[in-house]
Amino acid sequence: MRDLFDEAADKALTAAAPLAARVRPRTLDEFVGQDHVLGPGTVLRSAIEDDTLSSLILYGPAGTGKTSLARVIAGMTEAHVSEISAVSAGVKEVRAVIDQARERLKMTGTRTILFIDEIHRFSKSQQDALLHAVEDRLVTLIGATTENPFFEVNAPLISRSRVIEFLPLGDDEVRLIVERASADRARGLGGRVVLDPAAVDRIVTLAGGDARIALTMLELAFQVAPRDQGGIARVGADEVLRAAATRALPYDKGGDVHYDVISAFIKSMRGSDPDAAVYWLARMIHGGEDPKFIARRMLIFASEDVGMADSDALLVAHAAFKAAESVGWPEARINLAHAAVYLALAPKSNAAYIAIDEALTDVREGTARQVPDHLRDRHRPGADRYPAYAYPHDHPGAWVEQQYLPDGLTGKRYYRPRGQSPAAGEAPEEER
Repeated sequence: MRDLFDEAADKALTAAAPLAARVRPRTLDEFVGQDHVLGPGTVLRSAIEDDTLSSLILYGPAGTGKTSLARVIAGMTEAHVSEISAVSAGVKEVRAVIDQARERLKMTGTRTILFIDEIHRFSKSQQDALLHAVEDRLVTLIGATTENPFFEVNAPLISRSRVIEFLPLGDDEVRLIVERASADRARGLGGRVVLDPAAVDRIVTLAGGDARIALTMLELAFQVAPRDQGGIARVGADEVLRAAATRALPYDKGGDVHYDVISAFIKSMRGSDPDAAVYWLARMIHGGEDPKFIARRMLIFASEDVGMADSDALLVAHAAFKAAESVGWPEARINLAHAAVYLALAPKSNAAYIAIDEALTDVREGTARQVPDHLRDRHRPGADRYPAYAYPHDHPGAWVEQQYLPDGLTGKRYYRPRGQSPAAGEAPEEER
C-alpha cells in the first residue's frame, strides 16, 4: 500500500545514492531535531504513532527534515501514500489522485496520504482542487514548503490543515547527524573514514543548520581526503574546506529569512550597533540580495530613525543608493558598509516620522479643514478680499506670529523635538 517512496527507498540503499539519501531516518527514534513538535508526548508524534494523522503543512528552512518526516510517516502508516510534484503536476493530476483515493477508500477502505513537496509552487487553481478532498478527509495532505504558508498557500487550505514550523537545526543536532553518518556501516561511511573532531566542527559551522548541506559536505570531504594503506579516508578541517567552496547560509530573497535579516539590519542600525549592522549587511551580500533593495531601506531609515538629529544622514544614504545603482556588486559592498556604519553611529530622532504620521491621521480621520484666508493664493481674481498675509522676511529675524494651521488645529504640535543621546563629553542638544 505504501508505494510512494518505495523506489526512492530502494535507491537510497544503493551505494550510488547520495549520502544524505542513504542515511535518511527510517523511524521517529532515528529522527534528529524538531523536538518541539516531534518529541515524546507531543501531539504530532502521537498522531503519527497511532496512525491518526490529520492534514499537515510542514514549513521551515531547507535541510531541517520536512521530507524526511514524510518518508518516516510513509514507512509507518497503513494508508496508501501518493506524491505529486508541485513543479510539474497540474489540476488534472490533482483530480486523478483524488479520484483514485475515492475509489481506493470505496473498494478497500484504505485511506490516502498525499505528499506535496514545495507546495507553495502550486497555483491557486491547483490548491483549490484539493480543498474538498482535504475537508472531507478523502485525502490527508502533507505539504512541505520553505516559504511562509500564510503568504504562499491559500487561506482555505491553511484552515483545513495544521501548520507545523520546522526550525533550523542546532549545532549539536547537526553534529549528531554527521557523526552517525560517519559511523553507520550499513548506510553511511562507517569503516571507511576517520573524521577529525576539527573537521566535524568545521562542517557544523559551515552547514548553517542544514543537515543536507552537512552530509553533502561530509561526503565530498570523504571523496577528496587522502587514504592510508588500508584505504581509510582521513578527513580533517582542510578537506572540509576543500569540499565547501563557500558557506551555505540560508537566505531566501523572497521569503522569511529575507525579511528577518533586513529586519535585524534595520534594528541594529536603530540600536546604534555598527558591528551588528555590518554583519547583517554581510549576510545579505552573501545571499545575493539586490544592492538597491538594501540602499532603499537605508534611505528610509535615514529619515525615519536619524531624521533631524543628523540631516546629512539622508545625503549619505542617497549617495549609497546612487553608488549601488551605478556600481553594483561586488564594489557596492564598500559603499553600503560606509552608509550602514554612518547611520548606525548617527544620533537618532524619529520626530519627523511621528509628525507626518500624526498629521496624516488628522487628514484622514478629521474634519476637512479649510486653508486660512490669509494663506490663500493671492494671484487669482478676487483674492484681494482676503486678509493680508504677513511676509516673514519683512520682520526681524524673518519671523512673525500668525496662524498657519487651519481652524480647529491651532496650537497642535506634530513636530516635537527630542533631546538626543550626546556624543562622549557633549551635552544633549535640542533639534531645530
